[in-house]
Amino acid sequence: MKKTGIFFLSLVISTVTFSQQSEKAKTLLDKVATKMGTYKNMYIGFSQTLSNEDAGINEGDEPPIRGILNLQGQKYNLDYLGNTFIYDGKKLYVINNDEKEISISDGDLEDSDGFIYPSKLLTFYKEGYNYKMGELKNINGRKIQFVILNPIDSNSDIIKVELGIDAKTNHIYKLIQTGSNSSKTTFTITKFKSNQIISDKLFTFNKEKYIKLKYLID
Repeated sequence: MKKTGIFFLSLVISTVTFSQQSEKAKTLLDKVATKMGTYKNMYIGFSQTLSNEDAGINEGDEPPIRGILNLQGQKYNLDYLGNTFIYDGKKLYVINNDEKEISISDGDLEDSDGFIYPSKLLTFYKEGYNYKMGELKNINGRKIQFVILNPIDSNSDIIKVELGIDAKTNHIYKLIQTGSNSSKTTFTITKFKSNQIISDKLFTFNKEKYIKLKYLID
């Protein structure tokens, strides 16, 4: 009976602790979403690195991949891996600048693989994830509070997301995705600006421009 009582008490304590951690993490995520969501637009410069211990790939083995994201509400313009992604809120235009090809589709990128896309950056955690507080780390003189998010869907290609939040600004600083194949993709924000004066043309596909440049439009 004593062992049963101790086990039950431990279970209750663990459940309460997890619930408190989850609520604390949600409060922080909501604070970040609220603050960054008030900006009219955001300019985000970022770097991406990849590692996979099982495959012998360590972070830093290859130079980081650089990208630029302009985000305004649900609309975005993303330069990444030689491609330009333009989402105007209704259609997505993927411009392959190397092959001079353009594909057009209705709606945003599919998120069935668990990948976090620009339009979901501030809201992805609200559905399909359990979360808890992670470590508070000092990175380059900045205090970064990590939140650990685990997809509820056991079939997700992403098994864990670690979101690093600048404790001073309540801005996202780092996002680490661990895949089911043990690969770890790290996105680090290297430059951030908000409420810039930009043209709506940034989020508009200029068909005539690319026809003149002899791009193949699918």
